[in-house]
Amino acid sequence: MDTTASFRIVIADDHPLFRGALREAVSGLPARLAIAEAGSFTEMSELIGADPDIDLVLLDLAMPGVKGFSGLMYLRAQHPGVPVVIVSATEDTEVIRRCFEFGASGFIGKTLGTEAMRAAIQAVLDGGTYVPPDIDLASGDSESARLAARLASLTPQQVRVLMMLSEGLLNKQIAYELTVSEATVKAHVSAILTKLGVDSRTQAVIAASKIAAEGWPGQSLNG
Repeated sequence: MDTTASFRIVIADDHPLFRGALREAVSGLPARLAIAEAGSFTEMSELIGADPDIDLVLLDLAMPGVKGFSGLMYLRAQHPGVPVVIVSATEDTEVIRRCFEFGASGFIGKTLGTEAMRAAIQAVLDGGTYVPPDIDLASGDSESARLAARLASLTPQQVRVLMMLSEGLLNKQIAYELTVSEATVKAHVSAILTKLGVDSRTQAVIAASKIAAEGWPGQSLNG
């Protein structure tokens, strides 16, 4: 009887060379693997939507379709049962802490060696987490953590609406993009304000910007 574990993994990164490096790391695991690759957040969402049995997502923080932590927020809201390991070139400890505040199961720096990457990924597949050894999750900003928790309570559609609010879109434009009524958008905005504990759309966008590196959409994450 074959007792080898079997895993379905999605690698989401817009750099083909680094997707290849991650595939090499993952391929060395002692398991039967089905590995899918995505070069944009949209591609990744389609892959996971088509296969609800995904065991792990390796997600680049900065890739097409992702703004700051919005990709991680959306993924955790849409697929709460799928572990997400963030892969990024950033070494900013606050950014790394916030990844965990938003529900990441691990954080892998792009300078990590192949064997270390493999061990980190294995730890998460075994049901654990992987925190870089020099990161102290307990020493973060409590105000930031509380705000992250409120943002993490948003539904997938509310995350999308907040992203569009941050881009300056009007309710009518958001309704068109999401193919819903303006009344539905207004209901989402109202729910967002309530969950974030703010009184206006502007305050909601400001609240979101406080937890993104260099503000929402967080261009400074650099991969």
